[in-house]
Amino acid sequence: MFQSISNPCVSHLQFCIYLTKGNHHINFASGKNNNIQYNTVMKTNKEKVYDVLKAIETGASEPIAYINANNYKQHNLGVADGLAGFGAALAGLKDYPEAARVNTVRVFQDGNYVFAHTDYNFFGPKTGFDIFRFEDGLIVEHWDNLQETPKAANPSGRTMIDGTTEVKDLENTEENKALVKNFVHDVLMGEHPENLTRYFNGNAYIQHNPAIADNLDGLGKALADMAAAGLKMVYTTNHKILGEGNFVLSVSEGEFCGRYVAFYDLFRVEDGFIAEHWDAIEDIPAREAWKNDNGKFGF
Repeated sequence: MFQSISNPCVSHLQFCIYLTKGNHHINFASGKNNNIQYNTVMKTNKEKVYDVLKAIETGASEPIAYINANNYKQHNLGVADGLAGFGAALAGLKDYPEAARVNTVRVFQDGNYVFAHTDYNFFGPKTGFDIFRFEDGLIVEHWDNLQETPKAANPSGRTMIDGTTEVKDLENTEENKALVKNFVHDVLMGEHPENLTRYFNGNAYIQHNPAIADNLDGLGKALADMAAAGLKMVYTTNHKILGEGNFVLSVSEGEFCGRYVAFYDLFRVEDGFIAEHWDAIEDIPAREAWKNDNGKFGF
């Protein structure tokens, strides 16, 4: 949920190192939530994630109590570990001339993991995914991936965030996760590209990638255009598959247009086929630029 403040794609959750609201004082530098005794048990982990993200916009201090002050591991490479790192990153928003805007459109849960799909506006418009891991009701670990939101819709008139939001088919979660994992390995990682069509219901495929049109025809054209231009999109490693019902998130690394990147791909599965797709692609900085030693992935 963070990126380096100096990076033009700076990530979110960037408040001040000392955030106050009324009599509640949060000392991020010391890693303590002083005087905060909010009830974190009554809310679900999904609700806690929504509140933490929304606090970027509202400045509310209460959601900070949902983060474990003594054990918070950060995988955004532009942010240091712990609440101290969290607070240092938050300080960046004071330099942003516009009020931050946060619109979390989708939130899912898979065991101890909660993952969210959010439309942001701070340091420019961005669309991204956040993953939070919980222990005993508190956030102890965080991953994210953000991409600048283009001004125009994609060739089919879709944005990076619109589309279906209803979670259903909970009984098919593991089956859908297995389908997406196999698709990532067979098609995106190129292990069995000949299996492409078995993952789709004919030509039907709703696409939210900013540069690609709907349907398998649209995907095929985009890949052909990239190949003709000498541009590569290579998935080398799949690190995590998370899902709830008909939605499955895949986290991978690889190469895109000559850059070392992280791929976050969200798929909606319908009747055993991939029906809809959203994604965010983010550059991974060089090792010397990291502000923590946890790595971008580390699941």
